[in-house]
Amino acid sequence: MDDAEPDPHDVARRIVLRQLTMAPRSRKQLEDKLRQRGCADDVAKTVLDRMTEVGLVDDEAYARSLARTRVETKGLAARAITHELRRKGVAEEHIEQALDDVDPDVEKEQARGLVAKRLRTMRGLEREVQTRRLAGFLARKGYSGGVAYEVIREALADLPEHQRD
Repeated sequence: MDDAEPDPHDVARRIVLRQLTMAPRSRKQLEDKLRQRGCADDVAKTVLDRMTEVGLVDDEAYARSLARTRVETKGLAARAITHELRRKGVAEEHIEQALDDVDPDVEKEQARGLVAKRLRTMRGLEREVQTRRLAGFLARKGYSGGVAYEVIREALADLPEHQRD
């Protein structure tokens, strides 16, 4: 029987590959996972450098992909995406490049869709209550106050219950 210690680089490689098969990850997230699993920092750096070299770890592609999916699936605004990418350890330059792909007009259209959908559940409430709830909802999605109030004002003006006789 072979009682030799497993190669730490091989162990680190397997951890990284397992993490990447579950979901895309930033380099920082992979570093944290390797540290949590007891890998030495020099081993983690070597393995992650190699994974970056062959294209398996790519923070720029990761940031672009995350930004695109968060806009499409959750309706998040650039500010919320920026916060999430920073939390995941993505460099500012990659965040900026990823957000270059987010069109402000598309973001505003996304906010309109979110407001229209949410308004369906708010029939009969006072205009001020609707405005407050919608503003909070859009703020949690990362929309600026200017965009939020513009979209909310438009949506409420179109509702028959708020039309002036």
